[in-house]
Amino acid sequence: MSFDQDLEFIEMGVKKLKRQLEGDPEAIVTMVDKMSLYTKVYNLCTQRGSPVSPRELYDKYKELIIEYIMSTVLPSLQEKCDEEILIQLVEMWGIHKKMVHKLFLYFQYLDHGYVSRNSLPPLHEVGLTCFHDLVFKEFKDKVRDAIISMIAQQREGKPFDGDSIKSVLDIFVQHGIEIGFEEAMLKEAAIYYSNKASSLVRKFSYREYMLKANECLQREKTGVSCYLNASTEAALLEVVRNEFLSLFAGHYLEREKSRFLTLLAHENAEELSRMFRPFSKDAIWSHMAEPLSNIFKNHVHMEAIALARDTAMNGQEFIQKAIKLHEKCLKYINECFQEHDRFRQALAYVFHWLCNTAVGGRQPLELLASFCDDLLKKDCGKRLSDKAIEETFEKAVKLLPYVYAKDHFLKLYRENLARRLLSESANDDRERKILVKIKQQIGNWFQHPMKRMVDDITSTRENQLSFRDYIDRNSSIRPGIDFAVTVLSQGLWPDFKLADLDLPPEMEKCKEVFGEYYQWKNKDRKLTWIPSAGTCNVVGRFEPKTMELIMTPVQAAALLLFNSTNRLSYSEIMTQLNMTEDNVVGLLYSLSCAKHKILIKEPAMKTISPTDYFEFNSKFTDKMASIKIPPPPVAKSKKATEGVNKDCRWTIDASIVRIMKSQKVMAQKELVKECVKELGHMFKPELKMIKKRIEGLMARYFLERDSQDPELLRYLP
Repeated sequence: MSFDQDLEFIEMGVKKLKRQLEGDPEAIVTMVDKMSLYTKVYNLCTQRGSPVSPRELYDKYKELIIEYIMSTVLPSLQEKCDEEILIQLVEMWGIHKKMVHKLFLYFQYLDHGYVSRNSLPPLHEVGLTCFHDLVFKEFKDKVRDAIISMIAQQREGKPFDGDSIKSVLDIFVQHGIEIGFEEAMLKEAAIYYSNKASSLVRKFSYREYMLKANECLQREKTGVSCYLNASTEAALLEVVRNEFLSLFAGHYLEREKSRFLTLLAHENAEELSRMFRPFSKDAIWSHMAEPLSNIFKNHVHMEAIALARDTAMNGQEFIQKAIKLHEKCLKYINECFQEHDRFRQALAYVFHWLCNTAVGGRQPLELLASFCDDLLKKDCGKRLSDKAIEETFEKAVKLLPYVYAKDHFLKLYRENLARRLLSESANDDRERKILVKIKQQIGNWFQHPMKRMVDDITSTRENQLSFRDYIDRNSSIRPGIDFAVTVLSQGLWPDFKLADLDLPPEMEKCKEVFGEYYQWKNKDRKLTWIPSAGTCNVVGRFEPKTMELIMTPVQAAALLLFNSTNRLSYSEIMTQLNMTEDNVVGLLYSLSCAKHKILIKEPAMKTISPTDYFEFNSKFTDKMASIKIPPPPVAKSKKATEGVNKDCRWTIDASIVRIMKSQKVMAQKELVKECVKELGHMFKPELKMIKKRIEGLMARYFLERDSQDPELLRYLP
């Protein structure tokens, strides 16, 4: 574009400006009076005595803006202070932006032509930069002092314009001008609240001081939220807290520590609640949480130690007292300590110790499993309502998250559940509800097999009805005794100990009849009989009276041997039943040395030996018409531990493969750490076992060591 064409565009812009001013008289009054730059640009453009070059117009544009700022803007600001300077600055900045925008619209031809061709700053940018350099930088210190002065007035309850502060701060932030506001404001706040705290600490008690401190904190938070950004607000509130706490620690803390411990010792929940009730979670007292939570932890830990060392308690009493202690501590945390995380961490520390420390030679997880088993048996329903049982169980399983070997607990729980279901001492609906409560505490990873165990029993009842119909239709095959068979899904239930037991003819007939029925209904399935898991009702005709004896089929088989003779030796019983020595010892002990002595042993000692003889105790009696004979004792803890260790191997293998499949290459140390972290919610794996499983996976070609770095493991797809 030529110089003559530039002048032609200038003339067009002048005419456009003139029409705008002439068509709007009010605009002439408001705009020309406040922004005489319009008139000066107009006069400059109409001086045609000598040609005006685009460069001259561009330079003159900047000079006139500077002249306008120096003659109009700066004088108007120099006369103002405090709130007035902020209001005036915001107003003048708004006018200046409008003026620069208008001029850009009228003279944009200059921007699009000459300015862009010569790589000069655009006219719009020139106008804003002049204000930035001449006004903002000049008055930044005065503006900062004015804002801090206004905030100080606000702290004293005087009215102030928060919008003006926010607008001015936004302007300076947008232009990247550092006015040192935050540093100066925080310094002034520290001085103010240090003096404030010193004044309050001389006048008020602990409680009143804390209330006043909290009021100041809330007032500061409410006041600054309308004009400070989040980071500055957080820094200011931290200054306020620290100033109050620095004096609090010296004047009140030690005394309140002593009072806090006294209230805990006397279990005065009401006073503890009153001590902290006025303070919100983010209030000043939150910084007291660490010293007070340490006192709380030590106090509860001493109670836990006394509980664990009380040798006069049995397992039931230990769990009941542990539940009571846990409920009491939860009540403190929820109702007194504002649910603060510090106190929750203290509680977790103590109960992790309590729930994983041996009590009287037994692990708390075993006692907890036994407690839950007793609670869920049907006879407990005679003493407690369903609601009371569920509430007690819910409190008991709250201890479960603190147990490290959750897999061991669930193994025991599963065995106890199996016994309850098979002995018909379980309520199916209640068992399902209880499984949901355990799931809420430790997740869903255990629930599916146990739920299917309950479903097994439900389907078994339907199967028993079908079997009775089958017997009724085929009366010729009816056995001599009434019986029912429980069919279990293989793999869901605990491993039952199978024995080559020779059952009496009556029982063998029952097996034969049901076996034919089952093959008729399920041709592709195979039955494996487990007599040790069943229940028999045997009629015992004793001289005092006839009684019903409830026992296992193995015990019943042993007693039926005495129908043909009154006296049998140890070896004769073992031979006729075809049992191993370990099994026959437990069987004979349960019948001759336990609470109910159905057999008389010679010699009369509490141990079973191969030289013993046994006779039917015809004079046995009991005040009950029906009694339950406890099953033969088994080493349940050892059996459970072996089963847990076996299950752990596959769980660890699955975790290792899952991690390596996602990472592909990983250092062995990191793999071990990640595996411990992943399995921590189920059990606490031993590092030796993890390393052993890694070696096993390498032997099975799931993993290999890197040829260059033996510490690196690679996943083999």
